[in-house]
Amino acid sequence: MLLTPNAMSRRMRLGLYTTTGVIGLFLLLPIVFIVLLSFGSSQWLVFPPPGWTLKWYGQFFSNPDWMNAAVASLKVAVLTTVFAVALGLPTAFALVRGRFPGRELLYGLFTLPMIVPLVIIAVAVYALFLKLGYTGTMFAFVVSHVIVALPFTIISIINSLKLFDQSIEDAAVICGASRLQAVFKVTFPAIRPGMVAGALFAFLVSWDEVVLSVMMASPTLQTLPVKMWTTLRQDLTPVIAVASTLLIGLSVLVMVIAAAVRRRTETRP
Repeated sequence: MLLTPNAMSRRMRLGLYTTTGVIGLFLLLPIVFIVLLSFGSSQWLVFPPPGWTLKWYGQFFSNPDWMNAAVASLKVAVLTTVFAVALGLPTAFALVRGRFPGRELLYGLFTLPMIVPLVIIAVAVYALFLKLGYTGTMFAFVVSHVIVALPFTIISIINSLKLFDQSIEDAAVICGASRLQAVFKVTFPAIRPGMVAGALFAFLVSWDEVVLSVMMASPTLQTLPVKMWTTLRQDLTPVIAVASTLLIGLSVLVMVIAAAVRRRTETRP
């Protein structure tokens, strides 16, 4: 029996929607399970939970160790974002507009942390800071996180710069503005989506980073993923599910903010 083009099109759409739905469930179900486990009444990570409670959230927010780890994660992520954007912005300008030998090689070096296995970077950075005596400090956390977050920021800003028509900036200079004024008042507003995307990528990379953080941690300073890792080695308390839910929740919030900023930028005349 031959199918008409419309029937074949409907079957193809149905197959595409079914495949997409299955893949979506495969990716989302573990996250849903973790969120549900954070409300379970069992003292172990048992699914399905025998009952529902909020006591694990109470234990999380009343425990100074968990709260200190969460605050440390937030501080490291914010500082990483600031430095990644501050370093990534001039670097992106140099790579896009610069005309010097080795520019492509330099671009490859900046994107190398995205290719090299993270554990290799972690060991190298740990050995360096151990020799300098900076392990277990906020400085070590921020520098190590900037190393892995910077490529995402640079690529985001470079993509925006390549889409920007530099003749608009040149026109501002012709109209009397200095080159610096033209960059700040014309170019920066135009590439703002790329800057915001780079900042959000840097924040998310730092927020849930665990390999580098484990190497940089100390008994007095550790991030939330490190605290979760060390706790998992001792027991499977549902407080870990609470911490995971908070990590996921903040990540989703950042993504929603990014989508809102992008939509606002696209609809702006």
